[in-house]
Amino acid sequence: MEVRRLVAADAVAYRTLRLRALREHPEAFTSSYEEDAAQPPAMAAQRIASPDFTAWGAFEGAAMHGMLALDRERRAKNRHKATVVGMYVAPEVAGRGVGRALLDALVAHARAAGIQSLVLTVTEGNASALSLYAQAGFQSIGVEPDAIRVGGRSYAKNHMYLDLR
Repeated sequence: MEVRRLVAADAVAYRTLRLRALREHPEAFTSSYEEDAAQPPAMAAQRIASPDFTAWGAFEGAAMHGMLALDRERRAKNRHKATVVGMYVAPEVAGRGVGRALLDALVAHARAAGIQSLVLTVTEGNASALSLYAQAGFQSIGVEPDAIRVGGRSYAKNHMYLDLR
């Protein structure tokens, strides 16, 4: 499995995997399948090309099986931090260290870019994601009840933080 930073040419694969993730695990993401599917495909390339958004993919040949992104704050007072978003590893490659490899690439990039802190959220009940982030040094800084609602059900989000200084 090769983990590498995404470029505009990866936009179709990124969008396809992202839509799969949103469809398979709607409770794990703040974005919804319906909203993202309605966006023109060119939006994926624009997102990847954004200077404040950096994404990685895990590839086996030409097929992308995992993804993760870093969304850096745009305002001057918040530029020292970024949000980890969009983690997804396809079940057919689960247990092979793909999530950890993606997260390691993201953290290394964040440090090199001068980012001093990372934040993320994990939906209640996602023990594997919580464990992955905790092993990487993220700490829970609180749980937000009723953070998202999917299909009439309320889900809490565990907010996590990693100090890179």
